[in-house]
Amino acid sequence: MADGSRRRAFIGSFTAAGGPGVVTADVDADSGALTYLSSVNVVPDPACLALSSDGETLYAVSETAAGAVAAYRVTGDKPEPAGPPVPLDAGGPTHLSLHAGHVLTANYGSGSVTAVPVRPDGTLARSASGVLQHTGGGPHTPRQHGPHAHQVQPDPSGRWAVSVDLGTDSVRVCTLTDGTPALHRETALRPGSGPRHLAFHPDGSYAYVVNELSPSVTVCRWDAVEGVLTPLTETPVLPGAPVRDAYPSGIVTSPDGRFVWTATRGEDVLSVLAVEGEDLHLVTTVPCGGHWPRALTASGGFLYVANERSGDVTWFATDPRTGIPRREGAIRVAAASCVVIG
Repeated sequence: MADGSRRRAFIGSFTAAGGPGVVTADVDADSGALTYLSSVNVVPDPACLALSSDGETLYAVSETAAGAVAAYRVTGDKPEPAGPPVPLDAGGPTHLSLHAGHVLTANYGSGSVTAVPVRPDGTLARSASGVLQHTGGGPHTPRQHGPHAHQVQPDPSGRWAVSVDLGTDSVRVCTLTDGTPALHRETALRPGSGPRHLAFHPDGSYAYVVNELSPSVTVCRWDAVEGVLTPLTETPVLPGAPVRDAYPSGIVTSPDGRFVWTATRGEDVLSVLAVEGEDLHLVTTVPCGGHWPRALTASGGFLYVANERSGDVTWFATDPRTGIPRREGAIRVAAASCVVIG
């Protein structure tokens, strides 16, 4: 069993840009500081990671032309491969999550969601069990010439999986039937918004969708009984119009549900948004501590930012009253892409 008294961070990176693969770091519970422990390079470009509920197995998606998923044992300080990588035959998978005994991947290039079964021991089946192909497009060319699934994750109830598609301006609510993702309902968002990632409110009543093609967050009501997502309002994540493409990326909610944090790569900032019922209010923006913040993780009162182009992971203490992050430190990780805390 994994040592429950320790907390560790697992950091993905783009090996094609000089990244070390998957980095393991120790997490200081009091200061939030990360201390490098090891790295392992098994699959190219492990851009997104997901940890099993028991903390013993880590899964990585290989963001390559054909795509693959790999599993690692993480009971020690250095991840050990748990079986061979599983090919996806899906273009550019960007995200993965665990749902109903499967690893689900969002495949940006092919605009699809793939399911790979997880065996009882945490290892992966040799091949995928099913694929859901997205269809459609949007008005923003060339970014929306077709579907581009960017994220897939379970809802808080565990009944549904939701996939966010930048190319079709929509979020799909899915079921998993006999190992195959199946469409339950598709929710259209504003044309040209380019939804990228989604984060649920801790009580499961709302979902917040960060839009890449227009720097904003769409607030949606979530009905876990019926599997229905209803768009309500849209709030900018920047105080003024950007002078160039802004490229918002990550989004997380605070554990108490009072704040939403987003990252914007083109501006190198984090945005603090206060939750006000069915709306959000932009409180402020702060520098991200590096360049090109690709992903955010909130854990233990700290916010961790994977700054891809400056090659570091920066951590911030978050003010429980205002939600404003204060930079505390950083660790070097070339081409950092994501952070998972376990």
